[in-house]
Amino acid sequence: MIYIQKTQPAPPCLALEEAKATGTYNCVGVLDQNKIDFKNKCYLCEDKEPHSINTEHFTPHRGDKILKFEWDNLFYCCSHCNNTKLDKAKYDYILNCTVEADAVETNIRYHINPFPMEQAEFTPILLKNVKVSNTIDLLLEVYNGSTPLKKIESGNLRSKLLKEIRNFQNLLFDFYDDTFNDEEKLEIKNKIIRQLRPTTNFTAFKKWVLRDNEKLRADFVDYL
Repeated sequence: MIYIQKTQPAPPCLALEEAKATGTYNCVGVLDQNKIDFKNKCYLCEDKEPHSINTEHFTPHRGDKILKFEWDNLFYCCSHCNNTKLDKAKYDYILNCTVEADAVETNIRYHINPFPMEQAEFTPILLKNVKVSNTIDLLLEVYNGSTPLKKIESGNLRSKLLKEIRNFQNLLFDFYDDTFNDEEKLEIKNKIIRQLRPTTNFTAFKKWVLRDNEKLRADFVDYL
């Protein structure tokens, strides 16, 4: 998860739909603006350009019409993550990636060993915090699976994650390879920086690759 700033005010279609007896929060304005705001990535797993997209209620509305149409409660989510979270009361209280104070990128350490069959790991940085603990439990379900079907979906997700991490590590190895000259290293550094943008796949994991190493953290601190 990474911090996302939602555009304000709400898309005009949302109020129009809320006024209807059978209106939908999935109006075009909501879908288009969420795609832009969330960088066309699922807010939970950070998979870019997901094949199946849901408009998720961050806090389940459970029949509450205000929550159902509240713009700040409508998130961009893939089906895998939406079905994993799926109205479980425990996950009503997790870190909100659109609230800067929740610090979703730094209150949890994101890690996966870059080898086949490895599982994703999440460690609390902010200890004894229920929102952090619940968010970690949800991320573990998202990336590692909790049912036979979800384990297959999560395995496919981790395969994409591992490829992204390996490619990112290759750039880091090249950057510190003294066979490259200064001009070539600058080009490599720019590629690394681009990989840290919120528009890329699994940005939180890549940032933690750098945070976990003192030298890397110092060299790229301005981009974390």
